[in-house]
Amino acid sequence: MSICPKNKSSKARRDKRRANWKMSAPNLVKCSKCGELMMPHRVCKACGSYNKKEIINVEA
Repeated sequence: MSICPKNKSSKARRDKRRANWKMSAPNLVKCSKCGELMMPHRVCKACGSYNKKEIINVEA
């Protein structure tokens, strides 16, 4: 036997299920070295450091 709905689901009922399918704002924290806003657990784009250690050289 196949799975088949007994009755048709209305557009309102279908759209209520999809109402919570939305994006959230990215979480931002301050860089411990330069104070710039950055995503957590990633190298800072402004100064190139992670966990107070310089990972990449960023030329301004």
